[in-house]
Amino acid sequence: MAHVELSLSEVFVPAPGTPTEQGSDNVGQWSGAVYRAAEPCLLIDADTTVVAISSSGCELLCLGAPEDVIGRPLLEGGLRLVDFTAKPSELTEQDTDKIPPLLALHSKRLARGLLRVQGSGTEAGSTVDAISTPVLANGEVAGSLTFFSKL
Repeated sequence: MAHVELSLSEVFVPAPGTPTEQGSDNVGQWSGAVYRAAEPCLLIDADTTVVAISSSGCELLCLGAPEDVIGRPLLEGGLRLVDFTAKPSELTEQDTDKIPPLLALHSKRLARGLLRVQGSGTEAGSTVDAISTPVLANGEVAGSLTFFSKL
């Protein structure tokens, strides 16, 4: 499994009880880090719109370039998830609600699972491990951050 370390060069700590624009926009703060990351990762907002995705994330998920995906709903941006059967078929809406990026949004907890991603030229698809965490803003879930690893 891939080992991921993140560090912040400037940590912002608002005074207790002081609402600030920077303190309430964690999704915006993470977007630059995700976009520049070498690791395959993805950031979506609470509406499941892709806010940022790394180039390696696009490659692993067979999505083309980040510019083609950012601003579009995750499941309408070309992501093709299939089941783990011998003859893969696309996941139903009920099953896609359980993928880690969406599960972290809805459960407000860490989520982990395997995804089978099918690209245009891939017959069986590739298996990807996904670990997602909710991103909070003012105590509410504002999005989810997901890291991927090919198995």
